[in-house]
Amino acid sequence: MVSPETSSSHYQSSPMAKYAGTRTRPVVCISDVVLFLGGAFMSLILVWSFFSFSSISPNLTVKNEESSNKCSSGIDMSQDPTDPVYYDDPDLTYTIEKPVKNWDEKRRHWLNLHPSFIPGAENRTVMVTGSQSAPCKNPIGDHLLLRFFKNKVDYCRIHGHDIFYSNALLHPKMNSYWAKLPAVKAAMIAHPEAEWIWWVDSDALFTDMDFTPPWRRYKEHNLVVHGWPGVIYNDRSWTALNAGVFLIRNCQWSMELIDTWTGMGPVSPEYAKWGQIQRSIFKDKLFPESDDQTALLYLLYKHREVYYPKIYLEGDFYFEGYWLEIVPGLSNVTERYLEMEREDATLRRRHAEKVSERYAAFREERFLKGERGGKGSKRRPFVTHFTGCQPCSGDHNKMYDGDTCWNGMIKAINFADNQVMRKYGFVHSDLGKTSPLQPVPFDYPDEPW
Repeated sequence: MVSPETSSSHYQSSPMAKYAGTRTRPVVCISDVVLFLGGAFMSLILVWSFFSFSSISPNLTVKNEESSNKCSSGIDMSQDPTDPVYYDDPDLTYTIEKPVKNWDEKRRHWLNLHPSFIPGAENRTVMVTGSQSAPCKNPIGDHLLLRFFKNKVDYCRIHGHDIFYSNALLHPKMNSYWAKLPAVKAAMIAHPEAEWIWWVDSDALFTDMDFTPPWRRYKEHNLVVHGWPGVIYNDRSWTALNAGVFLIRNCQWSMELIDTWTGMGPVSPEYAKWGQIQRSIFKDKLFPESDDQTALLYLLYKHREVYYPKIYLEGDFYFEGYWLEIVPGLSNVTERYLEMEREDATLRRRHAEKVSERYAAFREERFLKGERGGKGSKRRPFVTHFTGCQPCSGDHNKMYDGDTCWNGMIKAINFADNQVMRKYGFVHSDLGKTSPLQPVPFDYPDEPW
C-alpha cells in the first residue's frame, strides 16, 4: 500500500567561404565576430559534454576523452581494448563469498577504456529477475511465470533497458528470497556500463508500461525500495518495506551492502540467531528464519546513521503495490485512461512503439502532472506485486484461495498487455480472457468497436 507519509545534438560548422577581391574593414569585423561566437559555442558544448560525462554517479567520474567515430554514432559493442581491467584479475570473483574492493575505481577504468558507453550512463539500467530451476508444481505456474517475464521484457524494450533472467541458484545455500543477492552482485560485475541494477521479483509485474522512475529524486541515494520511515522506526513492522523490487546503484557502497546483507543469510554460521534477533525487534514477523526483507529492515533500524542517508524509501507511488489493493480497481483505471484519450486526439494517434515515451510525456503533462500514485490515484499502478500467491509452487497464503490469485494475475497481466498490444493494433476486450485479441478501430476509443 501507499502510505499517507509522503510520498545528441549534432553540431555542424558552416564551410569557410572563399574570399575574392578587396575585403573592407566591416567584412573583416563581421567574420571575426562569427569566428569568435563559433569558438565560444564550441567551448560551451565541450563544457556541457564534460559535465554530462562527470554526472554518472556521486561515486564515479570518468575522463572526458575523445571518442572514436563509431562512438559518436552510438555504443560500440565490438570494441574491447587489450588494456588490463578487473576482468583480467584472477582474484576477483563474481560470487558472494569474496568481497569486491575498489569497485568504483575498477568500473571507472573500464568506462574510460570504453568511452562509447559514457553518454547516457547516468541512468543506464539492467533489470534482473529470475525463478526456480525446476518445473513448477502448480499446473499453470510455468505459464504464469512466462507471462510475468514477457511483461518485464516488454517494459525493458519500450524503455531501452537490458534484462537478465536467472533460473538457477548462484549459491547452493542462497535459495528462495535470498537467491536475488548473488544474482544482483553478478549482474553488477557483468555490467559496468550500467549505473543501476533493478531487481524485480518473478511474481511482480509492470502495470503502467509508460511510467519511468523519477531518477533525479534518487541522485544522492544508492538503494531505492518501497517503504515508509515511520513504519520502520515507530511501528517497527516487518511490512515497513518490501524487498521484492529495488533499484541498487552499481557502486562500492552497494557491494559492501550486499556483503553485510548476505551476512544475515543462509551462508552465515549464525543464520538461526539472526532470525531470532529480527523477530525480537519486528514483532509481527511471521516466520522464524532470517529473510532478506527483515535483514534490510534490521540494518536501517539498528544502523540508521549508516544506511538511511543512502536508502530512498519510496512511498509516493506504487514502486511495488499489494495486488489485493490494486486488482479490483483495474477496470476503473482503464476507463479513466480511455477518457483522457477521448478528450485529446493526440493520445489516440497511432504511433510506433519506439516513440511511446513521447506520448507518455504528453499524457503526464496534460493529465497527470502533480498526481501522486497510490490508492485512489488517477495514475495506473506502476508495479503490482502478487505477494503471498506463490504462482509456481501454488502454496499461496491461506488468507485467500488460489483462484483469487490466478484470476487476479491474468487480469493484471492482460491490463498491462493492452498497453503494449495497442501499439500493434490489438487489445484484450475482456481482461479475464487472454486470447484472442480484438483489432483496434482507427480512432479508438473515440470510434466505437
